[in-house]
Amino acid sequence: MVSSFFTKIPSLSAIFSIYTSLSAFTIVFRTILHEILPAKIRHFIVSKFTDYFSSYFNPNFTFIIEEQSDYVTNQTFRAAQVYLPTLLTRISTGSLLVSSSNLKDPMAKPKFGIPVKAKITDDFEGIPLEWTLLSDRDNNPHQKYQKRYFHLTCKKEFREKIMSDYFTYIAKSSVKLLTHRENLNINTYNSKCERWESAIFQHHTTFETLAMEPELKNTLIRDLDAFSSGKDFYKSVGRAWKRGYLLYGPPGTGKSSLVAAIANHMNFNIYDLQIQSVKHDEMLRQILTMTENRSILLMEDLDCSGADARDEDKEDDENQDMKKKKDPKVTLSGLLNFVDGLWSSCVEERIIIFTTNHKEKLDPALLRPGRMDVHILMDYCTPVVFKKLAALYLETEDHNLFEPLEKMFLEVKATPAEITEQLMASKNPDVALKGLIEFLERKKMTKESVDFDIKEAEA
Repeated sequence: MVSSFFTKIPSLSAIFSIYTSLSAFTIVFRTILHEILPAKIRHFIVSKFTDYFSSYFNPNFTFIIEEQSDYVTNQTFRAAQVYLPTLLTRISTGSLLVSSSNLKDPMAKPKFGIPVKAKITDDFEGIPLEWTLLSDRDNNPHQKYQKRYFHLTCKKEFREKIMSDYFTYIAKSSVKLLTHRENLNINTYNSKCERWESAIFQHHTTFETLAMEPELKNTLIRDLDAFSSGKDFYKSVGRAWKRGYLLYGPPGTGKSSLVAAIANHMNFNIYDLQIQSVKHDEMLRQILTMTENRSILLMEDLDCSGADARDEDKEDDENQDMKKKKDPKVTLSGLLNFVDGLWSSCVEERIIIFTTNHKEKLDPALLRPGRMDVHILMDYCTPVVFKKLAALYLETEDHNLFEPLEKMFLEVKATPAEITEQLMASKNPDVALKGLIEFLERKKMTKESVDFDIKEAEA
């Protein structure tokens, strides 16, 4: 038996002969690669062999989740951004991002975030997972714009499970977290970095504290609540899930306070876009598609925006055409296309708010239903609004000076901002209300004097 085994072992000369043949084949193969095949084909063949063997022996699979996807923010990346901070105790790397943008309270608890290259572990139905935040700026420090992406690594055998269930799980988790978020953000667009930058939104105005005609306030609240619960309705009628509000009226009538009350009621972040700083329609589309679901897009002082309806049809002059090419700007059609065109469907559950001091200056195309669904006049102070302000600032709901003041409000136009300024002059109701009467009397005399001068001039 033993002798039979040894007789099957090849001789030393046979082994040497095989080695020599393999060596000769290797030399010939290398010669073919280096002398016959071009360098690009050689690198391609080698890379394919390398990829094949590395993937064959590597037990892991990696999902790459980029920040941008198809011209808009990748919602899977956004969901991971919201979900992963709940797992900060599982960071395996020795670093943590700490930040605070609470300007009103320096002692407020800071926010903790995920630094680039940090690794976070997760467990989904017994499947171990590892998240890593990366940036291509690390590979090229001179790159102007940072492009971030997540790597999600799991064992190969769990790939299908992660694709079918895990990504859905983090999407649902992020929606719940956003719905119950404690802090809202107000965002402004940084044109140099080409990205939105945020700060904590701490405007404390709510519908409870908002000085507004009760009937108008209740109508608006009902409209907002119907919009919030109307996803199925908007889908059934084939419309984008959005709502447009136009706030118009003189300066100081509470338009900004109403925006804050809407944001706090809906628990929506605000994107405050200064449209005057947007150079052209393409830039406008890029900016607006980078916003999030469940948000308010605010465009203030629209009558000063520079979006001109006439630039589509008023000029056929060659010089004017050349001027447009050299100095492009946001056109009315570009604005309307995002507010009510095909691009309006890119973001869901969005509220669009335009404000203006001069509604009559706006193009009628902006005002029709579907673009601005609800028009809200923010007018001068009325007796009802005055009583609300007095209750808030003086903590009194009745006073012997209320009756003469209410009569004056029917004769004198004063904004809620002006009334508030007078009420804040003293915490003593007697002093503050007497000062308010004197202010309104001066205002009345000034108006009468101006009206008299106009009549004299006309005569």
